[in-house]
Parts: sequence; structure tokens; C-alpha cells
Amino acid sequence: MPPRRPALVERMRPFTSTIFAEITALATRTGAINLGQGFPDTDGPDVLLEAASNAIHGGLNQYPPGPGLPVLREAVAQHQKRFYGLDADPDTEVLVTAGATEAIAATIMALCEPGDEVVTFDPVYDSYAASIALAGAVKRTVTLRWPDFGLDEAELRAAFGPRTRVVLLNTPQNPTGKVFDRAELELIGRLAIEHDAVVVTDEVYEHMVFDDGVHVPIATLPGMAERTVTISSAGKTFSVTGWKVGWLHGPAELVAAARAVKQFLTFVSAGPLQPAVATGLGLDDDFYAGLRDGLQAKRDLLVDGLRAAGFPVSVPGGTYFVIADAAPLGFADGVELCQRLPELVGVAAVPVSVFYSDPSAAPSLVRFAFCKRDEVLHDAVERLGRLSSLV
Repeated sequence: MPPRRPALVERMRPFTSTIFAEITALATRTGAINLGQGFPDTDGPDVLLEAASNAIHGGLNQYPPGPGLPVLREAVAQHQKRFYGLDADPDTEVLVTAGATEAIAATIMALCEPGDEVVTFDPVYDSYAASIALAGAVKRTVTLRWPDFGLDEAELRAAFGPRTRVVLLNTPQNPTGKVFDRAELELIGRLAIEHDAVVVTDEVYEHMVFDDGVHVPIATLPGMAERTVTISSAGKTFSVTGWKVGWLHGPAELVAAARAVKQFLTFVSAGPLQPAVATGLGLDDDFYAGLRDGLQAKRDLLVDGLRAAGFPVSVPGGTYFVIADAAPLGFADGVELCQRLPELVGVAAVPVSVFYSDPSAAPSLVRFAFCKRDEVLHDAVERLGRLSSLV
């Protein structure tokens, strides 16, 4: 009998598991405080939970419309107008998805032919590379380097070429916490226009920008609205990561392209949760300010604790992640540290090297999440303070 071909196609073999699942399983097995996977340990606002419960008991439990319930599409359009002055037709320019991850995958698969190139930025959230591989496209990376994760113009220009189809952007960025500034976005936009590329921008951390920083959607820059697909979701903003309700908006033809693919991925999802998310998007400014200020205080708590434990830290301008360098504590290999950390001090973290195409670009960096209750963060930094005495 001839040997069987491998079950999994070659382009997807690097993606058989995610670091987040591995670290969360390790934290669960050891009882460690999980600062690895980015999910809050508190529920979202009561008004959202009540709206979801009312929708379930009110009979909204069958298939919603393919593009999403009108109430949510309208709420997304109003949110973009309210915060950024962007106009979006809720009927033709907004699409509800099963979280931002599906929005990214559907858009990349819709826009890219095999061999087309996607410019993105290392370190990069792991689903990006998988989505590019699913499309049969080619990833072209621009490396952001510790500690400031600045954008190198020459490297960015070199990443563009005749096959460039998409620029895949994430700001504020996971895992670095980098908030791309206006000058960087203008450079990306100019190159996208020059090469007739579409910008797909993941902005799920849009309301988590600290120290008087400003989130600038690239779609607000001159000439960019007509070539940008903007993606966000409810999970991070409203602390309901398990709901998996996301959306995208942009020019009608790009949204229609993504919808053509999305309908054969999940078809529809989360019908009774969509009105609840619409309720959340309409919350007043105090909610959004409280979210930002509360997370900034948590960031400072964790940053101070990591520094006291001996870690050099890159202070994030956004998101709810902090990157620290384990090398001064004697760990040149961040992967090894993250594998040992739960048993050493009872805390879980994620190695940053897994987010890079070239792991040697960040061998000793580790990422910690601070979207946890204050008492949990205090406990975690106390435990991390013991690390230097154990190595």
C-alpha cells in the first residue's frame, strides 16, 4: 500500500496549535495566575448582559440576517461617526462577523489570490499568518524591535512590491502595545496608494489608549477611506471575549467581497448577542473613559511590579499587554521561561518570540496581560518578585 499523504495541507502545518491555548492549559494544570491569554476575569457591563438575556428570552434565537442584525450594523456606523467622523452606510458598508478573527480571515481570503503579497508587522498576532496561508498569499513582514517598536521606513518601503495586495495593520498592536502615530500611518497610507493596495486594519483595542495618546484610524487619513477595511469587535471593549461578535466596515465593494467569503465560513453567528453589543456601542462617554483609565491604572500596577522584580519593561501606549525582557533575570530563552514560570512562581505568560517570523528577533521577551482584577495583579507581581531568588 503506498504511503498516505499527510492529512493537513503543507501551508497550514505551522498552525496546528496556538500558544494561547498551550499556556492557558499549562496555567490551568498548575493553578497559576494566567497573565498569558488576553481575556478579562470580570464580566462586561450589566446592561449588556441584561440585553443579551432579554434577547434570548425574547425569541431572537434563529438565524440573523447574513450581514448582521440591522440594529448592530447601525450601531457600528453610529460609533464610527461619533468617535472618528467616519461615514458608513449600515446597509452596504458594515458586516457583522464571528469576532475580529473571522473578519480578518474572510477579508484576506476575499482579496488575495494565491501568490499575492500581504505586508504586515512583526511581532504579529498569530491568526494573521494563518489567514494569509489560508488564502495562499505570501507574507511580507516589517520588523518592530524592542524596546520602542519603532517603524523603519526603509524596511517598510522594501516590503512593498508589484504583488502587494494588502497591508494588514493592527493598532493599538498586540502584542507590543504600540499605537501607530499619525506620521507612521501617513507613510503606510502613501505606500498603499502608490502600490494600489488595500489596508486591512484591526482596531479591536481602539478604546484602550493611554497617557493622553490618540487612536488614529487610518481610514480617516486623506485618500484612505476608499481603500481601507476597518475591523473591530465587542470582546475587548466590553469584556465579553467569549461572545465572538465582531464587525468590519469599508467601501461597499470590499465589504461585499468579505461577505461572499464569510457566508461560507460561519454563515451567521451570535444572533441574540448582536442587539446587546449594539447597546454597548451606544454607552456614554463615561463608560469609555472609565475603561481607559481603569486599564491604565492596571498597566501601571503591573509595570511597576515587573520592574521591581528585575524585568526591563516596554511601557505600552495601548492594549492590555506589557512586554518585558527576561534576560537580566538569567533567562535568555523566553519560551523556556514561560514553560517554567507557572511552576517557579505560579504565574503564566507568553513568549514574544512566537509572534515573530524570526524568533531570534526577540528571544528573551515575554508578554503579560493586565486585564485582571487588581487583587489578582497584586498577587501576580508579588509572586514574580520571588523569581530572582530562584534562579
